[in-house]
Amino acid sequence: MSWGSILALMFASKVGLLLTALPVAFVFFIINIVGSYLIFGGFPGLEQMVRNEQLSVAQFSLVPIPLFVLMGEVLFHTGLAMKSIDAVEAVIRRVPGRLAVVTLVAGTIFSAISGSTIATTAMLGSLLLPQMLQRNYEPRTAMGPILAIGGVDILIPPSGLAVLLGSLAGISISGLLIGGIVPGLILAALFIGYVVLRCWLNPALAPAYEDSGAPVAHPWLNLLLTVVPLIGVFGIVVVSMTSGWATPTESSALGALATVLLAACYGQLKWPSLRKALMGTAVISGSLLFIIVGATTFAQLLSFSGATAGLVAMIESAGLPHVIVLIGMLAILMILGFFIDQTSIMMITLPFYMPLLRTMGVDLVWFGILYLLCMQIGLLTPPFGLLLFVLKGVAPPGITVGQIYRAAIPYVWLTILMMALIFVMPWMVTAFVPN
Repeated sequence: MSWGSILALMFASKVGLLLTALPVAFVFFIINIVGSYLIFGGFPGLEQMVRNEQLSVAQFSLVPIPLFVLMGEVLFHTGLAMKSIDAVEAVIRRVPGRLAVVTLVAGTIFSAISGSTIATTAMLGSLLLPQMLQRNYEPRTAMGPILAIGGVDILIPPSGLAVLLGSLAGISISGLLIGGIVPGLILAALFIGYVVLRCWLNPALAPAYEDSGAPVAHPWLNLLLTVVPLIGVFGIVVVSMTSGWATPTESSALGALATVLLAACYGQLKWPSLRKALMGTAVISGSLLFIIVGATTFAQLLSFSGATAGLVAMIESAGLPHVIVLIGMLAILMILGFFIDQTSIMMITLPFYMPLLRTMGVDLVWFGILYLLCMQIGLLTPPFGLLLFVLKGVAPPGITVGQIYRAAIPYVWLTILMMALIFVMPWMVTAFVPN
């Protein structure tokens, strides 16, 4: 059987099984079992598949995934997140779209200490969306920042999805984590600027000023005591990596330990909240590790069958400029984001993308950040954007799916603008990544 036939058969099988609503991990297990038996040669092939899958998760580099997720889970279940929201809200005054700006600022802080995009969106949606609607914010103005800042979580470390991408693609995990900091902060600033400008031009979108209650006696001191320690956790993770004192795995362990100790210092580390954090970490991390197992064997099947090499050779023989090829690859990612989830996109595209990128000599960290931005867009685009459904699940009655879709659109365009800036100015990523 030719490589083209094998590629078409495996891709069609994958799409068909995904349409049955089977979990992603089970879809890849089914394809891997059948493919290993046929391509690797009967029962010895199945034995080889088991060995490959065991080796795929027995890697020290994957340890940051559960540790980064644990940081976010502890933050949310111990109540430290709510304390930081109150502290940020107390110092942001008389700004157009004040609560929307509070959402973006607080969400950026959470992104720096949380590895869970879903948790960030769910928490901000359940806490701040009802307040904004109660104070007569236009619904799309209220919902858009919650959706947008949840996606920024992908870029700013600790990011579980960046670790997953680095592991599956063979890209430097520390490079991805550090390279996403500046683009993530610039993107958050773009979102804040958009909200302030829009509410300033059209005051009907949000109250000119809304007092949330009794003023805090010393708001800046409260911010210093509440938020700065959380930012310090982010600093521990980043500085330990950039200085060479610790690997990404060791840095994630330091960050998780610092988060737990911080919760204990604030008197918030109770057994029920810790138990919920550990259970949430186990559920999220377990699903990601199952996906890694399936993706690794799938990529090996494609490589062994010659499908990967054949596709790369075909694209190279077309003689297209590298810029056109790269734009086409990013466009495919955004199109796939309309229909399937981020981990499925990784498993479908990385086996083909990475050999081609290495052949072209592209900076992999730079492309990895662009890849993550495409994943962020996929979280916000209908009909299957994950964050759209997360927000719908926590939104008050009366909020429609159509309103949520429309709220996300401006932030999708701002993310595409950020991608264009990185594309023409790669130094925004590469200048801060250690060699």
